[in-house]
Amino acid sequence: MYGNNAHSIYTQNDAGVESPTKLIEMLYEGVLRFNAQAKKAVKDSDVEKRVYWLNRSVAVITELISTLDMKEGNISEYLEGLYNYEIHLLAEAGNKNSFAEIDECSNVFKTLLEAWRESTDVA
Repeated sequence: MYGNNAHSIYTQNDAGVESPTKLIEMLYEGVLRFNAQAKKAVKDSDVEKRVYWLNRSVAVITELISTLDMKEGNISEYLEGLYNYEIHLLAEAGNKNSFAEIDECSNVFKTLLEAWRESTDVA
């Protein structure tokens, strides 16, 4: 359910995505953008926007889970667990109306984005 939604969002926004590598980068960036918006909503005490932006982040993370190739072994299993934990953190952020969990999730995705860019840089 969420996965198709996230993919649709990104294909609508950038129909020219040339590779799965670029799509993963965009998904990581999306989580960071949506988390920033959710954090702003928490600060503004805007429940509707908080829920909206947290749900968008969860949808993107769910799409990331759906892209994992479990035949790849340990790394896929690790990422699946990590992604599921990040979803848990975002749920906690929504329940507690707190941005500490959002920050923790964003820090993980910043690190993943940097590592992804380094590992896929073909320069």
